[in-house]
Amino acid sequence: MDYRNIITVEPDKRGCKPCIRSMRITVYDVLEYLAGGMSERDIISDFPELTTDDIHACLQFAADRERRLLSIPA
Repeated sequence: MDYRNIITVEPDKRGCKPCIRSMRITVYDVLEYLAGGMSERDIISDFPELTTDDIHACLQFAADRERRLLSIPA
């Protein structure tokens, strides 16, 4: 799975923050839920429009973003 097929950025949605499949749920929202201790099952229960692939795409997006930040010379 390629997260770029799931994570979208639209200027008119949520202040241009990365969202899931053009919905108003941001990558940050999902990462915050996971960091707060919610399981994938909990998140999908609260947001049934999300899938396990959506949650994994958020994690891949965050990992790729971190990798790119670390490769920028200081």
